[in-house]
Amino acid sequence: MGERGGALVIVVCPGQGAQKVGMGKDLAERFPEARDTFAAIDEALGARLSHLMFEGPEEELVRTHNTQPAILAHTAAVLAVVGPRLEIHAAAGHSLGEYSAYLAAGALDVTAAARLVRQRGTLMLEAGAARPGAMAAVLGLAPADVEAACAEASAAGEVAVAANLNEPAQTVISGDPAAVARAGEACKARGAKRVLPLKVSGAFHSPLMEPAVPGLVAALAAVEFRAPGCPVVANATAEAVTDAPTALRLLAEQLTAPVRWIACAQRLAELAPGQPFVEVGPGAVLGGLVKRIVPGAQTMTLGTAAEVEQFLTR
Repeated sequence: MGERGGALVIVVCPGQGAQKVGMGKDLAERFPEARDTFAAIDEALGARLSHLMFEGPEEELVRTHNTQPAILAHTAAVLAVVGPRLEIHAAAGHSLGEYSAYLAAGALDVTAAARLVRQRGTLMLEAGAARPGAMAAVLGLAPADVEAACAEASAAGEVAVAANLNEPAQTVISGDPAAVARAGEACKARGAKRVLPLKVSGAFHSPLMEPAVPGLVAALAAVEFRAPGCPVVANATAEAVTDAPTALRLLAEQLTAPVRWIACAQRLAELAPGQPFVEVGPGAVLGGLVKRIVPGAQTMTLGTAAEVEQFLTR
């Protein structure tokens, strides 16, 4: 991807949690390409998503059917500006960010991607309303111990699973509220430093999202999805995906499967040894995780107008 002679990079794209009111506003003010991207997404969705991103209110922005296209739109706006200056050798994204990674890899058009993740968010919101769930971050405990605690806590038709394997000392658990609470206590008993409940609208990346899968499969089948122009490492398996059918299958699986971010970061480093990880979109969470997973990894964040300007003028 990108022009010959562009910066050789690994692109990583953020997921839910990176949103905040004001996101992308400086990009729209500074770069016509970003402004045009936000306008195209607004038109495709038939909604003033950019106004919600720039001005809030926060309680609407954090609803998952708004959050998901908002974060993708922010990533897309940055890519519209810097894409010609990047040569992407591999890409991945965290949960929702995997769709942004396929956008970066040229597999999806921006308006189709925005409509797709809006549908994904709506389906997940509906699944969460039908069977309310909970999520919690477990800090200071190895993933294998968290998985054992979840297995111990799953009983009487209630389930808890390790949903996000973010880095060696941070795993997010997901499932039925009572089971997640039991799993959190079991993690503390195994030596976890902290267990922090998360504000979410459903038990993402757990079996509780199963009702959303058929609708997502249909939405994926309806979109024009091309072979990515660089390998995209899938959350569900940490395999490098280079064809559209595999991408579509694993994006559907991703809804109920764990985000294996530790393995994803390791795989990216294997695919493009020594190349910098560039986090494209809001926030800097993934760069921090990568540094704790891949020793000596170089990271860069391209999310604000100032960061993009600095990259373009270096």
